[in-house]
Amino acid sequence: MKNLTFISALVLGAAMLVDGCSRGANKGAGGAGAPVLVAVAVETNVPVQIDPPPVGHVMAYSTVTVRPQVGGIINQVHFKEGQEVKAGDLLFTIDPRPMQAALARDKAQLENATAQFNRDQKLLEAKIESQDQFDVSKASRDTLAATVQSDELNLSFTEIRAPFDGITGSLQFHEGNVVKAPDDTLLTINQIHPIYVAFAVPEQYLPEIQKEMGDRTLKVQVAFENMTVPPSQGELTFVNNTVDEATGTIQLKATFPNENDVLWPGQFVHVALNLSELTNAVVVPSQAVQTGQNGVFIYVVKADQTVEERQVTIGIMYQGETVVQTGLKAGETVVTDGQLRLAPGVKVNVKSPDQPTPTSTP
Repeated sequence: MKNLTFISALVLGAAMLVDGCSRGANKGAGGAGAPVLVAVAVETNVPVQIDPPPVGHVMAYSTVTVRPQVGGIINQVHFKEGQEVKAGDLLFTIDPRPMQAALARDKAQLENATAQFNRDQKLLEAKIESQDQFDVSKASRDTLAATVQSDELNLSFTEIRAPFDGITGSLQFHEGNVVKAPDDTLLTINQIHPIYVAFAVPEQYLPEIQKEMGDRTLKVQVAFENMTVPPSQGELTFVNNTVDEATGTIQLKATFPNENDVLWPGQFVHVALNLSELTNAVVVPSQAVQTGQNGVFIYVVKADQTVEERQVTIGIMYQGETVVQTGLKAGETVVTDGQLRLAPGVKVNVKSPDQPTPTSTP
């Protein structure tokens, strides 16, 4: 796809070319001509987007609230607030000594119950002991074995680890605090690689979105004020299963890699959803498009440095450019500033963009 930004580079070139010709023509004619700025109409591909662009809300890809599975005193916090953590990283250590003591006690009882079970088994085989006595001994051993397993699990819960890669939030409990399981919230972790942007579009776009999604992946770009890097690029990954009756909109979600951490949960962004693409469209700067009594027109600079009022049909706008559907060809020079001084057949004098604005000249 050709880059629309090269239009501005052509403006200066066109200005110099037309200005040079204008000076020669104006010398013979004895007139300077009306001062104008110009640009060259170009042929390029233009994305078709929802207009106006919806406002989106950045959401964590996944959020987990970390709570203790066992109560006790926090011995150590192993991270700093706002730190990026990896899955399995140690976050908190709860004092393990009560669980260690319980495990040691229950292991000793299990060892004694196992020895008693072994004796009872031999007595049963020798038909000295009844089946009921043997069953009681076996049940006692099995119960203590399960208790030891529970103790070992509780001991493992004294180390609290990150469930996935993410960013830690505000710390709610510090070293020395006593926490209660499972009621207390220790912190929240947000997964931001990847990350979601949720936004809503009018329901009339739903059929086209569904049709296009069936054929290809729809691209989404987001930007926000004071953004110092290019817009983030993502893909539409979710269409809600119902239309909001109150607003007549449908909720969508796009997924972004967010490798440079530009997007942050809770942020508001401007969303550009590319529904399709116009190929080989003729575009001009939107300032060139004028509206008169006979409809939409553009002043076109002819070879003799006079202007022609050209009736045109326009299409969509994109990044300050307007698609001209009929009435103009790529390569033609159009006036972008100074139209107030013009009429069909008026000679023009092309100024460079750094000169005073023609419309402001008395």
